[in-house]
Amino acid sequence: MLTIVIIAVIVIVAVTALIVGRGRIRDGGGSGLKHRFGPEYDRAVTDHDGDTKAAERELGDRVKQHGSLEEQPLSPEARAQYRARWADPQEQFVDSPQKAVTQADALLAALARDRGFPDGERFEEQLAALSVHHPHDVQGYRSMRASWQDQDTDAQTEELRLALRQYREITERLLHMSAPPGH
Repeated sequence: MLTIVIIAVIVIVAVTALIVGRGRIRDGGGSGLKHRFGPEYDRAVTDHDGDTKAAERELGDRVKQHGSLEEQPLSPEARAQYRARWADPQEQFVDSPQKAVTQADALLAALARDRGFPDGERFEEQLAALSVHHPHDVQGYRSMRASWQDQDTDAQTEELRLALRQYREITERLLHMSAPPGH
């Protein structure tokens, strides 16, 4: 009889621990994703009409797909080449703001690709991968790209200036990451 009582207590404790543990994991998963993705988490929830479970599934899928991606370091030479190439869009801005921002977008896509992110020609996939590793940068990247790519309206010079500035900030963050060992 004592053995049955002990087994029953062990089973009750185990089931209780499992239920409480699952709740903590679920809560930690959501708050962990919210902490990891920051404003990108809020954007995903908005995109899913407030459905946090759907947003968390999407963000969790991004982490599964791109979380193990290892950012490739740039050699000092490659870093210098990107910095030199960055001068073109900045100089071009005065004469052709739209063209300058287009060049900056292409430069950022190439830099992200060289750092190991998916090819920039698949913008949404590259953005998803960047969001896993640089979540605080992607909202600006997304909104700036949308502002100048909208073919129905001509972006105002100030919007283009802000876009170019955002591209420069993201580019600098990607350039300042660690160099390969021995450099």
